[in-house]
Amino acid sequence: MALGHPEAARAARDKAEALYPGGPAPALAPPLPLPAGPLRYRAKYIFIPFATLTLSDGGLVEWQGLVSKPPSMAPTLFKLDLRGLFDAAMIPVIVIFLFMAVFDAIGTLIGVSERAGFLKDGKLPRATRALLADSSGTVVGSLFGTSTVTAYIESATGVEAGARTGLASVVTGALFVLVLFFSPIVKMVGGGVPVDGGVLQPITAPALIVVGCLMVGSIRHIDWSDFTEAFPAFLVMIGMPFNWSIADGIAFGFISYPALKLFTGRYREATPLVYILGLLFIARYIFL
Repeated sequence: MALGHPEAARAARDKAEALYPGGPAPALAPPLPLPAGPLRYRAKYIFIPFATLTLSDGGLVEWQGLVSKPPSMAPTLFKLDLRGLFDAAMIPVIVIFLFMAVFDAIGTLIGVSERAGFLKDGKLPRATRALLADSSGTVVGSLFGTSTVTAYIESATGVEAGARTGLASVVTGALFVLVLFFSPIVKMVGGGVPVDGGVLQPITAPALIVVGCLMVGSIRHIDWSDFTEAFPAFLVMIGMPFNWSIADGIAFGFISYPALKLFTGRYREATPLVYILGLLFIARYIFL
């Protein structure tokens, strides 16, 4: 996530230059020789291995072993502070996390589903079941003390590979159980490079950038000739990376869209729910 952070990038360059005194430092994200043939079928196999080998040679990624015992869950398992839940000071925190969880999940589901071709007339069939599965994962994850278990935009990599039925997610889950015993090598590849000012992801970032490039084609469905449609969409797209939050990007869209429809006299084109959500987002930024 810190790939574009100026301080983190500067620190990474300093570290690379220290490893190569008197000579040019290797590029943090090395240029990858793309093979001939369709990108989606071939390039995905070389990004992570090539970046790992190159950065290992440069000293930015270090070998940490292959096999290890899975860490104990005792420090976080069922360590719930239920008494603190009823503290008035926790209400803003709970509301913020609710907004983040709900709209991160909605944004991810819509984005991935659109790329997979699941949307029908702009709506996701069986969306209630998808959100129920997502919320159930969030609750179970909190009991185990993990970070939020939710739908992630990285699921688009599976969609680009042809995943449609959900079997890919089952296989991915099984592999996550397996890699509990191979955490050193997983940490080496996906753990990032700690630098002053943040953590860089030079190994996994190139693959995700390519996936983002493939997904951005969906913006062709936006009516760019209509300012009331184009401007909110633009705010959503720039709001997510600039704020490092899918929820904030969606909030910008939900605030600007009904406002533009209202001020241009086209208020009937937005549903009452959209106006209500816009007001709620405004209240969130004012009071939370």
